[in-house]
Amino acid sequence: MRIGIDARLWNETGVGRYIRNLVRELAKIDKENEYILFFRQSEFETVPLPGKNFEKRLADVRWHSIQEQTKLPKIFLSENLDIMHFPYFSYPIFYKKPFVITIHDLIIDHFPTGKASTLPQPVYWLKQVGYKYILSQAIKHAKKIIAVSKATKQEIMEHYHPNTENVVVTYEGIDEAVSKEEMEAVDVKRPYFLYVGNAYPHKNLERLMEGFAEFLHTAKEDAYLILVGKEDYFYTRLKELVREKGLESNIFFYQHISDRQLAFLYHQALALVMPSLMEGFGLPAIEAMENNCLVLASDIPALLEVCGSSAEYFDPLNTKDIARVLQKAFDHTIEDVRVKKEQGQKQSGRFSWRVMAKETLSVYESCISLRQGK
Repeated sequence: MRIGIDARLWNETGVGRYIRNLVRELAKIDKENEYILFFRQSEFETVPLPGKNFEKRLADVRWHSIQEQTKLPKIFLSENLDIMHFPYFSYPIFYKKPFVITIHDLIIDHFPTGKASTLPQPVYWLKQVGYKYILSQAIKHAKKIIAVSKATKQEIMEHYHPNTENVVVTYEGIDEAVSKEEMEAVDVKRPYFLYVGNAYPHKNLERLMEGFAEFLHTAKEDAYLILVGKEDYFYTRLKELVREKGLESNIFFYQHISDRQLAFLYHQALALVMPSLMEGFGLPAIEAMENNCLVLASDIPALLEVCGSSAEYFDPLNTKDIARVLQKAFDHTIEDVRVKKEQGQKQSGRFSWRVMAKETLSVYESCISLRQGK
């Protein structure tokens, strides 16, 4: 097969990590098929090819742009691909050859981020309409749809009603640097709770702040909350909220954390807190479990699926319930914490980028079989 992978988001968080691990593991397990990786200019010049059966092409087109719809199809079509993989929902609707698409979540269907946009509101909402149209066309025309969890598959089925056999679940994995024993120490105040991820509205961090403030009000000694994430509009606004509530002495923001430093933070934390209202998968949860860290998680479908009985759950809409689980973790009164951590390490072992790549390769092969009428 001649397989194309849209790697334009290579250096982004989230989807970029998915693409990097997919390519790295495919290079290890597949020496037969040809792979064409499509990069933007900076990655085209700097990213080394992972194997002899991999080539790269320049596709210096930004995602969510007019050029993505007009210029990109010609670049892909010139390569005469058997299958094209779009690892993100945004794809050129005029590309009519067989393709696979990965959908990580439908969060933007539920939690639009228009208040962070610099665009005039009518223009922003027009872009939202365009997003939903492109996603609906991707789901309608893809040979296979890859969902990163059963919860995401259920969302896809309920919102867009594809043939259930066309939607395949392939779980994400844990990066080696986060799971290795070798860690890099970080200067932190203890004891602390940990949050890892962005600060988008669905992450529910404002309620986490309120719940943490309620917990501090009754706590007999100081505790801290560390948030690890990339600086953006939402984190800037969250810092303002922390100042307004007078929590600067107890809440700290870390931006530039390596995987080995992250492993250290997991190991030393009282618990990882995931207060999300919605998730597609919940990667920090399995990273925490791998590093023997207790997980406090909102009782939403994706986190229940990923964590199973290894986490302590709470109602993400109830700040008093958030304060309750923080207090229990702080007082070490959560039942069977040792058992939960042991279960968590076993649970995290279910998730592997190697397995994800093997299952994705099977998806590519199934699409070719469909084309050939087998």
